[in-house]
Amino acid sequence: MNLTIDIARRILEACKQRAMELRSPVSIAIVDAGGHLVLFERMMSPYGWATGNISIAKASTAVMFNQSTDAVAQWGSGIPGFASSMATMSEGKFIMAAGGWPIRVGGATIGGIGVSGGNAPGRDDDVARAGLAAAEAMAPAVPAMQQPQPVGQMQQRPALQPTPSYPAMPAPAGAQFNAPVNPSPAPQNVPNSTHHLDPDQDGSYGYEDEQLPFDQYNESRGGQS
Repeated sequence: MNLTIDIARRILEACKQRAMELRSPVSIAIVDAGGHLVLFERMMSPYGWATGNISIAKASTAVMFNQSTDAVAQWGSGIPGFASSMATMSEGKFIMAAGGWPIRVGGATIGGIGVSGGNAPGRDDDVARAGLAAAEAMAPAVPAMQQPQPVGQMQQRPALQPTPSYPAMPAPAGAQFNAPVNPSPAPQNVPNSTHHLDPDQDGSYGYEDEQLPFDQYNESRGGQS
């Protein structure tokens, strides 16, 4: 949001209305974010000519430091030569006196306002704050963010993390495992898919010669060596 002439006029009118309520004619200056003068009015014309330059300096100082001129005066007064050097560098657009405020809309600084000539302490700030209130009222509506639900009302969701798998650990050396006490009986009449060699008619598998003594083995082989 930029500081247009229409916005500046609304801010100026709000300041004038407050100044008339306080019966305190003042000079009001409004600058943009670069410190350039956008709108100015001196209510006590033709008197109070000095308040015009002071109000412009207050508005420029508020934008320069993005702080109120009262705050700048509080910390700047402890720096020797700060005020004079800044006034020289800014060509007279710097001053340390209350009555200047940055104009912020939606958290962004779009300009500054300076008021001078109040006939009582704090009047300049009072008039300037009326203009700030008018600027805040023109701020665009920001959509409200969805509020998080309380912990007690949050829906329970299953954990999305996969269950970790671990490799089987080898059995330690010397460990003994006991067989189950009551093993389940093998199912009956279940076809076996494993094929074995059929034994001979005498119940051997052809290795009976290896069990004979050496002499009988030769005889059974017909004396072949």
